[in-house]
Amino acid sequence: MELQFRTEQPTDFTEVATLIEAAFATEPHSDHQEQYLVARLRNSPAFIPELSIIAQVGNQIVGHILLTKAYIQNNEKRFPTLALAPVSVLPSVQGQGIGGKLIREAHRRAIDLEYTSVVLLGHAEYYPRFGYVPASRYNIYFPFDAPDENCLIKALQADALEGKSGQVIYAAAFFE
Repeated sequence: MELQFRTEQPTDFTEVATLIEAAFATEPHSDHQEQYLVARLRNSPAFIPELSIIAQVGNQIVGHILLTKAYIQNNEKRFPTLALAPVSVLPSVQGQGIGGKLIREAHRRAIDLEYTSVVLLGHAEYYPRFGYVPASRYNIYFPFDAPDENCLIKALQADALEGKSGQVIYAAAFFE
């Protein structure tokens, strides 16, 4: 299976929505609205086209990941970060490492665009293998009630999180 990555195009939106819906159909911790979240984020100021990434095999889209602008806000300062949500893989090819490869590709592109960190709400057993740690380690907190081990952050550069603390501010599209 030769996996290729490319930036999502508007002609992909319908196929990507179907993929996202299928990817989360049996996920017990999902509200099954992820495809609508992606559509709202695409139309928001937080959208970064280069960080809406497709994985495909031949002509078939088998995965998608989206990173959007977010901030870490404390009383004095606002630090830019990215929010990962969601990463989706077609159910028929899940368990083959596609999600991990999408995450690594998204990190590579984010570094190229000079972003320094990524936040996410996700599985505590899965994301640490990609360098994610509980955000509370840096006194960074999320704007909703979730277990600490699921509120994660990754520094994309050494010392990127030193001296940064506060609350994650997501794009309004996350709450619509």
